[in-house]
Amino acid sequence: MRIPDKYISPFTDFGFKKLFGNEPNKDLLIDFLNELLRNETGEITQLTYLSAEQLGRSIDARKAIYDLYCENEKGEKFIVELQKAKQNYFKDRSIYYSTFPIQQQALQGDWNFKLNAVYTIGILDFVFEEDKHDHDVFHHEVQLFDKSTQKVFYDKLTYIYLEMPKFTKTETELETHFEKWLYVLKNLEDLSKRPARLQEKIFEKLFKQAEIANYTDAEYTEYETSLKIYRDLKNSIDTAFDDGKLEGRVEGRAEGMAEGMAEGMTKGRAEGLAEGEQQALLCTAEKLKKAGVAVEIIVQTTGLSVREIEDL
Repeated sequence: MRIPDKYISPFTDFGFKKLFGNEPNKDLLIDFLNELLRNETGEITQLTYLSAEQLGRSIDARKAIYDLYCENEKGEKFIVELQKAKQNYFKDRSIYYSTFPIQQQALQGDWNFKLNAVYTIGILDFVFEEDKHDHDVFHHEVQLFDKSTQKVFYDKLTYIYLEMPKFTKTETELETHFEKWLYVLKNLEDLSKRPARLQEKIFEKLFKQAEIANYTDAEYTEYETSLKIYRDLKNSIDTAFDDGKLEGRVEGRAEGMAEGMAEGMTKGRAEGLAEGEQQALLCTAEKLKKAGVAVEIIVQTTGLSVREIEDL
């Protein structure tokens, strides 16, 4: 018999937003980003959460829905994405998402085109297919690069991908504060207590916020729903990739692909979605809404808009 989890999984929508996506826990996100980006940005002292839903410049343009989107005191933008399962064109999507904070910096009238830096961070619960035989490099930092000079050509656009399955250090092997963060992200759900090596105050707070026993009944229900979505999603999508069955079909948000949650959801919410699939998404959203799941979680899960969910 499986012992009930003591701590939430950061790889669920509920868990990630609970730990990093609200004002009371902003210091957790700041500490993590400082460990990840200090060499690039210097010390981040303040963050402002921005709308996670970004619209294109025209009514017909596509939109982006980030897991987290924030800005530091220097006006630099940070997109933080938690990717639960393999997805075709994930790199393409992360590049596309980064164009929104770039375009938003355009000023009316006479403008010199000076831009603030944009950082796109992907915390991945999978390994890139092209990197699956490289077991050593899990931390990818990508910038525009001049092949002729072997130097960075432009340093204001940075993409960071963390392939978490490749991080295999045990508690006794942890050396840096950053490694402790990676260890927590990967293992939190399976821990029964705070490890002896993670005694810093920031981790004391994280473990307190992650303890399921501290949640209300509504929060627990929301977490359980989010956990089921995550597990169904990962099992169905990863299995399909391993069996070679997807063949480019997984192009929408991975959060909309949990086959066990609804009929037709494995294709995401691409344009031209068949009417039957649309109805399946609406049906799933209605069930989640009746279960008391937060609207933002339903948006992340189904790809439907807030208005569509509110109208149910």
